[in-house]
Amino acid sequence: MKKRYNYWLLLPYIRPQWRTITKGFIGIFGYVLATLVLINLAGKLAIPFGQGNVVAIVQITGICALIFLVRSLFQSIQDMYMAKAALKVAFHLRQQLYSHLQKLNLSYFETTKAGDLSYRLTDDVDRVGELVNKIFHEFIPWILQLVAIPIYMIYLNWQLTLVAVIVAPLIAIFISWFGKHLGNYSVKSHNRVSGLSAIISEVFNGIRLVQAFAAENYEIARFGSEAERSLKAKYSAQRLKAMKIPIVGFLETSIVLSLLIVGAWQISQDNLTIANFFSYLAAGALLIDPISQITKNYNKFQQFQASIDRVFELMAIQPTAMEKPNAIALPPVKGQVEYRHVSFGYQPGERVLKDISFLVSPGEAIAIVSTSAASKTTFVNLLPRFYDPQVGQILIDGIDIRDIKLHSLRRKIGIVPQQTIIFSGTIAQNIAFGQDFFDMQEVTAAAKIANIHEFISELPEGYRTWVGKDGVNLSLGQRQRIAIARAVHLNPQILILHEPTSALDSESEALVQEALERLMENRTVFIIAHRFSTVKRCDRILVLEQGKIIESGTHEELLAIKGRYAQFYGQEFS
Repeated sequence: MKKRYNYWLLLPYIRPQWRTITKGFIGIFGYVLATLVLINLAGKLAIPFGQGNVVAIVQITGICALIFLVRSLFQSIQDMYMAKAALKVAFHLRQQLYSHLQKLNLSYFETTKAGDLSYRLTDDVDRVGELVNKIFHEFIPWILQLVAIPIYMIYLNWQLTLVAVIVAPLIAIFISWFGKHLGNYSVKSHNRVSGLSAIISEVFNGIRLVQAFAAENYEIARFGSEAERSLKAKYSAQRLKAMKIPIVGFLETSIVLSLLIVGAWQISQDNLTIANFFSYLAAGALLIDPISQITKNYNKFQQFQASIDRVFELMAIQPTAMEKPNAIALPPVKGQVEYRHVSFGYQPGERVLKDISFLVSPGEAIAIVSTSAASKTTFVNLLPRFYDPQVGQILIDGIDIRDIKLHSLRRKIGIVPQQTIIFSGTIAQNIAFGQDFFDMQEVTAAAKIANIHEFISELPEGYRTWVGKDGVNLSLGQRQRIAIARAVHLNPQILILHEPTSALDSESEALVQEALERLMENRTVFIIAHRFSTVKRCDRILVLEQGKIIESGTHEELLAIKGRYAQFYGQEFS
């Protein structure tokens, strides 16, 4: 059974808002106190009303109006400060959740739907904020009224209060039962909506592929099936709510009728005055709203519980590549890289890399060749600690990378991926990615090295040109050269080039290749490439097969031994 989190997990986020909440409580206590005064005045109004004393009625109603005004002012104070506290809680929770997700490993994001994460960061966190607001803005005032008013009612007549106390637990039992089942339906409903969000995100991000494969009807059917499951989950919750209304309503009506009967009997026995009975009825009337609201919102609290579960479920996930408490900042790097008996697998017992050992000298360019794309990518992903090997060590300049702070390690390694990611923002911001403040001269210098400066200069806004999500207004070659400029601007001593020219036409490839040669100067470079025009210029080539290095040498040396590399080379040119 899935673990259920509780409201106490919110305390670390609520506690910093105690000053604001305290101001809100002043409004709450003032509101409740004014309510008790109004109840007392209601009884006093009964006598002159029965006598037809207009002057006394006007005086008491004037005082009531004044108390109503004071009560409204206290309620305004309560609303303002509690809303502020709730918004701050949601803000800090969202910030911390987003920060936590940034620390998780690639393996988590490879198996998690982006739409689901987006839904949890937005809708679920908003619901948590709404919960906090309801607790402080509504639930606590209701509870205080349910405590203070019954005490006053006991003071007026304990026999009448006993009648209410006998019937009230029945309402509580039914509310609890309905709330428990509604909470279960709410979890299912949230998961279905999250699934819908994930499908929408996937399809619209890959709409080109959907249309290219004429898969619109398939996707419409898939979306329809998920939407229908979401509808059924929501309808089950609404059906249960509909059943609750007549049952709880009947019990509430029973309380009112019982009070009228017992009250009339108490008056006939001279145990209760008419004035106190009016005050009692006024108190009972003022109890109806908090009881009704708690009944109505208890279901919402159960639904909010589902959002708390989903948010803190993410918070509970820990990254596998953890930074040591005593990790050090990596000093200026020469660029020596060593793998010592490294083995790695994504699943227990299944090793993608097996006992990998090699040493790369500073400034050396290493090409990695394999029939398996997974092993090549995994090979280089271990270096910036996107994953940690199960066995062995990876060292930079003789320092185990697990002893280095992650930020320090990754700022020393530049990556030019096969599929360049362009973020919404200016071209300059994309080149200086990850930096709030940057020198435009350095950005321009990086663009010149990457063979993209001329193109940028011809744009109306130059480096301040806004590019949309994924750089849809840029060609593949332009995006790739911006990625190279990004790596140049980082100025790393170690580079990872992941098939940087595989998807380019010949003209773009020539520009990118020239930019890469400038970028690679005096740096340690790892290249994953399909094209042998890139591979054969490297200082050394490592041939991977079944997770092991089976050949190592220059292009000419590996051709001479007529092994696996020679077969790959022959297959390309055949």
